[in-house]
Amino acid sequence: MIKKIKTDDVRLGMYIHEIRGNWLEHPFWRKSFKLDNQKDFDKLLNCNLDGIWIDTSKGLDVAVAVDEKPTASSDALDADAIQLPVEAPRPAKKPVSPVSMEDELNSAKKIHNKAKEVVTTLFSDVRMGKAVAIEEVALLVDEINQSLERNTNALLSLIRLKNSDEYTYLHSVAVCMLMVALGRQLDLSGDQLKQVGVAGLLHDIGKMAIPSDVLNKPDKLTDEEFNLVKQHPQRGWEILKSCYQVDEVALDVCLHHHERVDGRGYPEKLSNDALTLYARMGAVCDVYDAISSDRCYKKAWGPAESIRKMASWKDGHFDEVIFHAFVKTIGIYPNGTLLRLKSGRLGVVIEQSKKSLTTPIIKVFFSTRANTHIPMEILDLSKGTDSIESIEDPLKWQLDVNTIQGV
Repeated sequence: MIKKIKTDDVRLGMYIHEIRGNWLEHPFWRKSFKLDNQKDFDKLLNCNLDGIWIDTSKGLDVAVAVDEKPTASSDALDADAIQLPVEAPRPAKKPVSPVSMEDELNSAKKIHNKAKEVVTTLFSDVRMGKAVAIEEVALLVDEINQSLERNTNALLSLIRLKNSDEYTYLHSVAVCMLMVALGRQLDLSGDQLKQVGVAGLLHDIGKMAIPSDVLNKPDKLTDEEFNLVKQHPQRGWEILKSCYQVDEVALDVCLHHHERVDGRGYPEKLSNDALTLYARMGAVCDVYDAISSDRCYKKAWGPAESIRKMASWKDGHFDEVIFHAFVKTIGIYPNGTLLRLKSGRLGVVIEQSKKSLTTPIIKVFFSTRANTHIPMEILDLSKGTDSIESIEDPLKWQLDVNTIQGV
């Protein structure tokens, strides 16, 4: 039975059928789920919601509730359609203490550089016909996960540090980091996080089987060349399949990261339930980093513009639930976004606020009214002292956003 209850009447063991309201205003990526842990329970009580719909046939009931059936939500797909893998119980590990972004940034830079070296060597070996040696990959993913656990913002601030010449290698590094961060948002843990991270790092390995002059062509590809590039998921799957150390998650993401939920992707034109959670995650992470990076044939869109573009693709490109979880992972205004405030100041997003996706933490440095640089100041927009007026193009202001960020 579906019924609406007051937030104060929620208790552990209930099955949440629907959380009404804008998905940006609450911390849950799923619309429907079993409320079976204290962390989610505490989050729900602090959401300040008018009411919640529960399904008493799947969970506990309350003595008194308003009996009314909700209409279908228009802003998210039914999360029940996505079966999250269940991991066997494991001994509780000692929690990692969070640190500030400033304290984590040096470690994050070292991990980012190490990841570039690992992927460059791995991919170069594959291009020369050597066997895939992924021993270092799993250890690297562990380091990435630990860094994200200490502070999510540090590593995610580095993913745009790439030029068109090194795109293939650092794109794989970025997708790995995004996959682990998204996995954490989706409550994956342990081996599951390691698997999605390894999958992200290896998802484009099939490009090593594509001729370099086609892969790096600065002009528009011919139909024949594009069909050749579209073979990279299958070629990558074949490369990874020959390595006994590679698990099914990496094989799945490698083969299916260009599939779409409407069936118009490639290479197998899979759709809806035929696509695993991991393939859906890979599709979102891959596209975001691709369109927000400089390519040999195209300039990058800014981080926030990339999110807006992806949100506007209402034609079944992405799984909406996974995309919403992704936005909650990196923000509506991802790190590196240049913003103009209503005060006339310019600032670069350096961290995401824990209070709201629409009020990031920024570093202000320039006054548009005085047309001059001002002393840098860290400003938490969630405190309400200023607000966002517009997203700005760094090229218009001849700015290097990475330098301002300090990355």
